[in-house]
Amino acid sequence: MKILKTIFNFYINASIHVALAVFAFVRITEIYFDLSYNQNLNYFIFFGTITGYNFVKYAGVAKLHHKSLTDDLKIIQIFSFLCFLALCYYTYLIDIQTLLFILPLTLLTVFYAVPFLSGFEKNLREISYLKIVVVALVWACFTVIIPLVDADKVLTYSELVYTIQRFLLVVVLILPFDIRDVKYDAISLQTIPKKIGVEKTRRMGVMLMIISLILEYILDTPSSVKTPFMLFFFFVIILLMRAKINQPKYYSSFLVEALPIIWWLLLLGFHNF
Repeated sequence: MKILKTIFNFYINASIHVALAVFAFVRITEIYFDLSYNQNLNYFIFFGTITGYNFVKYAGVAKLHHKSLTDDLKIIQIFSFLCFLALCYYTYLIDIQTLLFILPLTLLTVFYAVPFLSGFEKNLREISYLKIVVVALVWACFTVIIPLVDADKVLTYSELVYTIQRFLLVVVLILPFDIRDVKYDAISLQTIPKKIGVEKTRRMGVMLMIISLILEYILDTPSSVKTPFMLFFFFVIILLMRAKINQPKYYSSFLVEALPIIWWLLLLGFHNF
């Protein structure tokens, strides 16, 4: 049991779970727009997510405590480096035009973690309300725009609507994390729950999900795609309304982040039925 717990903690803390969620979003996009499975791009995004998230989460910790790093963190550092090498390999296999679209998103990720404002003391993460916008924008672009660009698809009205929907969905999925972190975030970091309260944050999330539902029916997609989305919609609402400041340890980091994976699996089931 202890070994299973150790493996599970590594799975969460090393950002493998969140990378699978991003990977699932990419696969969902491929299903929606009937794109061929793109192994090189999908693995690039998967390993890039692990590298990027671990850089954001642990770069500061490693810098401040490099002499006294825990064994777990050292293992995560080694794992992240191996993922970075895999990322470099798949970068070499991706079309240069796609990489040009990826470059500004990579810079956003770097500036999200590295201080460059106010005398190099603040990063994008520390600017009120910008944190959630940057994360949602990067997720939406990497999981919708980049796969379409790499497949040489012309970005039309449908693609724009779908990108907006993905942005809104990611914003909602971030809200349980922000609710959880209310007691940990600095006073200067004005997240949505800290500004308007937990209850109003939940209501805002429900409104954004309703807008996403409307956008889903604006898109010209078959019922085999809409039915899984409806199930995903209700799962998100349930977990959002049950989110609270004192929530179980893995409520957000496992259950909430598992929702895109569940949506993808539902799509696969209905798509092959």
